[in-house]
Amino acid sequence: MNDPGLDEPIQETSKDVEQDRKDELDFQKEDEQAFLNPSRWWFASTAFPLLAGTFGPMASAFSVCALSENWRVIVPHGPGGNEAHGINVKDPGWLYAVNSISLLLALTANLALLLNMARRLSFAIAQPITIVGWFIASVLLIALVIAATYGLTLPGQGRALTQAFYYAIIASGLYFLIAALMCVTVYGAYKGHYPQEFKLTMSQRTLMLQTISFMVYMLAGAAVYHLVEGWRFLDSVYFTNFTLLTVGIGSLAPKTHTGRALLFPFAIGGIVILGLVIGSIRSLVLERGKKKLGSRMVEKKRVQLLKKMHKKDQQKKLTPINGKKQADDLGMTERERRKSEFELMRQIQDHATQRQKWNALFVSGSAWLVLWLVGAVVFWKAEHQQEWSYFQALYFAYTSLLTIGYGDFTNFSNAGKPAFVFWSLLAVPTLTIVISNMGDTVVKSIRDLTDYLGEFTVLPGESPTKQRAKQLVTTVTGTFRGKEGREETMDEPPGMLGEKEGGSTQGITGHAAMTGATDRLAGEVEKEELNAADDAVKRGDEVSKDAHEYHYQLIREFRNVMKHLDENPPRKYTYEEWAWFLKLMGEDEENQSFHRKPPIELRNDYKGDREPDMQQGGMDDKMDEQRQWSWLGNRSPLMGDMGEADWVLERLSITLEKELKRQHQGRKDRGEGRIENDAKKVPPSDSGSSGTLETQKGAGDMG
Repeated sequence: MNDPGLDEPIQETSKDVEQDRKDELDFQKEDEQAFLNPSRWWFASTAFPLLAGTFGPMASAFSVCALSENWRVIVPHGPGGNEAHGINVKDPGWLYAVNSISLLLALTANLALLLNMARRLSFAIAQPITIVGWFIASVLLIALVIAATYGLTLPGQGRALTQAFYYAIIASGLYFLIAALMCVTVYGAYKGHYPQEFKLTMSQRTLMLQTISFMVYMLAGAAVYHLVEGWRFLDSVYFTNFTLLTVGIGSLAPKTHTGRALLFPFAIGGIVILGLVIGSIRSLVLERGKKKLGSRMVEKKRVQLLKKMHKKDQQKKLTPINGKKQADDLGMTERERRKSEFELMRQIQDHATQRQKWNALFVSGSAWLVLWLVGAVVFWKAEHQQEWSYFQALYFAYTSLLTIGYGDFTNFSNAGKPAFVFWSLLAVPTLTIVISNMGDTVVKSIRDLTDYLGEFTVLPGESPTKQRAKQLVTTVTGTFRGKEGREETMDEPPGMLGEKEGGSTQGITGHAAMTGATDRLAGEVEKEELNAADDAVKRGDEVSKDAHEYHYQLIREFRNVMKHLDENPPRKYTYEEWAWFLKLMGEDEENQSFHRKPPIELRNDYKGDREPDMQQGGMDDKMDEQRQWSWLGNRSPLMGDMGEADWVLERLSITLEKELKRQHQGRKDRGEGRIENDAKKVPPSDSGSSGTLETQKGAGDMG
């Protein structure tokens, strides 16, 4: 730690770390702003672009389908004559030309959005290209659909419209929808509700690429089976769709050995790509969306609780205690008052989390129900030639939606097959989200109930029957945990006690490699700080000893907290653990000067010179000072989207960095002082070289 040759590399590394932290804090600031903003602006800034990135490639794939075949057929007379086996009628050249221009514009719009998400094209340039391209593509297709419906009639003959025509209708609707969504996104950005750039995670940023890969894979497979099996291209698209989505309707199946052999790699490859797409959608809806909506729900519950306490004249419990007299009047110390604040905040979190899970299940379940019922109506009308009843259509939609696919009912009409392709691409991800939400609510409740019944009957547990009964009532009614349900707290610093039981690190991916390397480096620094403290003891320098021991404690806790980053469920620290961490950061829970009464209404300014009154946590990053905060306030570490382990780790690293900078500056100041003293000792008449040597020697000693 005292090697002068390390100073320059350390300073360069420090600059890089500061820049990385600035980028991370900018992202955190946007998260915290969205935390206070209405949820609709999160949808506009994040969800809408991702929806456009998903449906844009899908609409372009449908445009390719619309361009691949003629739009009209003549239905042959006689038994067995139907539109699925009609005689093609060649479309006029201008229809192909306009259709091709529409596809070209849509592909350009998709490319602009993709480059914008990849940060290769600015928001101001990409969004006009994207929105205008999709709007024009939609208008052109709508014009072609109208012309094909009313202007290209075949008098005196039975005619029908092909699958390509219906794919054009779906594509035009999708283009118009996503262009309108991006208009909302641009409006919100120019109104200053969020920056003019997309703040997306890696999985969200690659969602568009994964969707493109899946649609290209599906169309390429359809082209291969069109050649191998001799099917019409759009029938092959229908086949690849229900194959890759594992519905397996069975109306089309390979008849040749080549087609059956190709199915082995084709099916498994498509399912893998589909899994990546669904995983990214799940990340959008279940992780990012839940976190945003959950944070808003916590904020609403917090405001409701504070208003309720004000009405009941309980403001004294929210006001920092100043002096022994006030503590005696209230019957508690400042630390006890803060602990009660902390426990109230935990109760708010638990209640909001449970409600948010059930709300998510209700929303996703409602979407699934709408897809089922509306899809049944579409198939009922599309398959009128098969004379389906609505119940039969409902049965077909249900077996397809759950990917059962008996095959006793199948689509034969030119309208039904494109509708099924689009509908199934929506249904399978929706079903995945519903199942995930059920795992957090219904399945968990059934599992817990089974465990309780088992403990009451043939599988007695460790807890007494009376306590288990109370816990069962608490779980069923959703009330807050009482005294019996609280976790045991710690009386000592967490770094001295090792790991708590029950934490799981299963599924560690993002931080695993980084954690190992950082932990080894921190371990070496930890040893150096201990050695430096021992050297200070030998020199009798108590100040230096205390400083190095403090650095050792910071690094030790830094290493401990890094092990908590990827725990599932996320680590939640007890009040005693938080008090210890805050003390390491220079803040004492017993000192009321760091605390304030929690505000109810929050200032929320995104633009302007003022900082919004919503920074998560108590330390001001711009000024080297502590900000007053409350556990029930907006600056609480328990508020916002950042996990508790992430918050503690960041603040510990900031504290350690400031301490090391202060130590480095102190050495530099002492070194300059010795240089001045050594220079004064050298007579001016002596040669300059001897003075320079003395100066260099003094500076080297201080290094």
